[in-house]
Amino acid sequence: MSAPSPIFVAGTGRSGTSQLANILGEHPQIHRIPIETRFIVDPGGLRDLADALTIRYDPYVGDDALRRLSDILTVRLVGRRDRDRGHTVPAAIGERHYWDAVGRLWSELVASTFDEAVPAAGFGHADWPAGPFEPQSYRRAVPRYFSDRRELLEILRRAVDTMFGGAAADAGKPTWCEKTPFNLLCMDFLWELVPEATIVHIKRHPVAVVASHVDQPWAPPTVDGALAWLKPVYDRWLAWKTTVDLTDKRYVEVRAEDLAADWPGQRRALFELLGVDDFATRSTFQSHRLENRNDQFDSGTREFVERTLDGVIPAMGYA
Repeated sequence: MSAPSPIFVAGTGRSGTSQLANILGEHPQIHRIPIETRFIVDPGGLRDLADALTIRYDPYVGDDALRRLSDILTVRLVGRRDRDRGHTVPAAIGERHYWDAVGRLWSELVASTFDEAVPAAGFGHADWPAGPFEPQSYRRAVPRYFSDRRELLEILRRAVDTMFGGAAADAGKPTWCEKTPFNLLCMDFLWELVPEATIVHIKRHPVAVVASHVDQPWAPPTVDGALAWLKPVYDRWLAWKTTVDLTDKRYVEVRAEDLAADWPGQRRALFELLGVDDFATRSTFQSHRLENRNDQFDSGTREFVERTLDGVIPAMGYA
């Protein structure tokens, strides 16, 4: 078979995205980016920048978007280690590939820079002079305006290729897989950025997803809170899906429960859809790992969750 396309894994969170990404990364042709990179679809990332320098452009919007992207790429991702794997994003991708991509971006996205004078704190009150450590100026950037959005997307795509493609090449694999659950709500942009990408959406029964969210340190700890977190995600996804034609898109939708019920057969089918030969991965989907949420709620709580998600559960393919 020919080299597979790049892969984005998507889901609601707690639906099997991490396990699926691990499995894909064990295939000889697919390199899993080891952690969620967060700079494509998160607030202040490439998706926001693409709008700020095109359809939402003005100098202030662009300056703010560049500043937020710089904060993500040079502060947050450099200083934050992944909870599970202990890597920073540059270390997970490869420092050389990461900084080559980041360093090239600014010359391609910034038209010019200047220093804006900052009045002293006492300005207007007898004009007291600035203190010895008070900033005298504020660095500003004049962003480029891209009337042709495709030109900007090509710049951003090169950065992704340098990072993810470089990491895959270092691993001796022809393509890569990136997992961020809320890729689910950004498919239009992901295909705009990487038109040949395959997006794999893994689903799990919504009641089990709610139950799992309640136990996570990063999610609301109550059922009401988890439902308030999740229901808009389901609603947005389902509303979007009714408006888009996925016929000509590289889109794969799988259920975690189906993968567990017939792992070897479902694995073969999945790899065939991804354009690679079957491979017996170490990681699998197992029914007992999914069923452990079935009895987490008492009958009254489960009925409440099912009632709140009344339209969502069948729309996601569950009875």
